[in-house]
Amino acid sequence: MSQQLDLVVVRAQRGDRQAFYQIYQEHVGRVYAVCWRLLGDRQKAEDAAQEIFIKVWEALPDFKGDSSLATWLRSIATRTAIDLWRKDKRLHFVDAQDFVADIDRQGGEQGMDGENRDLEMAILRLPTQARAVFILCALEGYQHNEIAALLQIAEGSSKAQYHRARTLLRGFLSED
Repeated sequence: MSQQLDLVVVRAQRGDRQAFYQIYQEHVGRVYAVCWRLLGDRQKAEDAAQEIFIKVWEALPDFKGDSSLATWLRSIATRTAIDLWRKDKRLHFVDAQDFVADIDRQGGEQGMDGENRDLEMAILRLPTQARAVFILCALEGYQHNEIAALLQIAEGSSKAQYHRARTLLRGFLSED
């Protein structure tokens, strides 16, 4: 974390709303992208992102800096999105073009090229649980034991879903 960002975090911890807005602006794209990928619904992703930043605002005074702010915020975002994902057992089909356009508008994936767009659209075609495991493992860097705990599945199921997702993605991407 840069020294300037450290100062912004300290100001935000003291209740400075302008400083918190800077943190929000810096991280909202990434938070929204995680929510959108996991929840597969624009409105739910927007609601989840709002809920996440409310939680961050409330928990920020307790942030000790043991990890980077981005890592701490990512943990809150992922856990919140997964909690909402678990509550909603219905499968939602998403228009992948809307997803890419929405991410571009939010600024979460600056300069997304055609290859990345194809991958994002392929990820959205994955079955719900395989998509969640793939996102958490490949994109968010979680280990299978952590994913298993987050999704309340067996570690072996996490590994199997990840393998399934990779196999399906290879197939989706080679269709073109």
